[in-house]
Amino acid sequence: MAKQAKSKPAKSKPAKSKPAKSKDGRRHGAGRGGTDRSPSPAALGQPPADKASVGQARSGQVRSGQVRSGQARSDQAVAANAGRPAQASGEPGKRTRARKVDADTRRQAILDAALSVFAEHGFEAARLDEVAARAGVAKGTLYLYFQHKEALFEELIRGAVAPVIDTLSTVAANPSVPPVAVLEAFFGMFEQQVLGTRRKLLLRLIIAEGPRFPAIAEFYYREVVSRGIKLMRGVAERAAASGEFASDAPARFPQLIVAPLLVSVLWDGMFSEIDPLDVGGLLRAHRELLCGKPQGSTS
Repeated sequence: MAKQAKSKPAKSKPAKSKPAKSKDGRRHGAGRGGTDRSPSPAALGQPPADKASVGQARSGQVRSGQVRSGQARSDQAVAANAGRPAQASGEPGKRTRARKVDADTRRQAILDAALSVFAEHGFEAARLDEVAARAGVAKGTLYLYFQHKEALFEELIRGAVAPVIDTLSTVAANPSVPPVAVLEAFFGMFEQQVLGTRRKLLLRLIIAEGPRFPAIAEFYYREVVSRGIKLMRGVAERAAASGEFASDAPARFPQLIVAPLLVSVLWDGMFSEIDPLDVGGLLRAHRELLCGKPQGSTS
């Protein structure tokens, strides 16, 4: 009998598990480069996620990001607005008044800066860029208020000197106020509101730049000088008629009345550090010359 061949038990090899295929034919499991791809809920026997739930989750994430972004922008706005004046309320009337106040504030800041720049550099060398920078506004904003340098300078004159003439005109128009009292009011206002303020810089500028820029001199004469001369002539005529002035010379040449004022402006600009001038004493002495007697004397 032939020997039966010993049969060796067959070694069972572990079956290779193939990635499950989904309905669309895509395999789940190891992807390219060994990256593990999570199986879909269908391959794991789990119900598929509801599309509406996924959309809501994503929408919630977006909204959450928007809230965080909006909060950041809000914080930045609060930081940027720190120290600024509060905004006007929602009422139209208050908003209009607030805009007007802001516009007036910017306009005055421009005029203040212009006076400094003109006084430092003169009319010709003054640059509107520097005026805008000192006023804290853009150059385009400056042009919204003043079309050119001449217009800015003219408004500076109107705002700085003309109000003094307006106030004095009101006093002089009152017939119950004696002419000498008007004169004293004029001298006092000039000393306090011109020589005692930055307005004196404008007068110095007119004296220095007027010969080079006739248009500036003409404007100043029309807006200030002619009005002042007319006012002083009327006061002098009344004073001469009432005997308060010793002569009618000031009525014929009202420039005599304002001459010490110009001297005080020039002296303050050139010699105040060397030999300060007693402006008040000068004006009192001038009054005595006009009246022909010391101040307070009744004889």
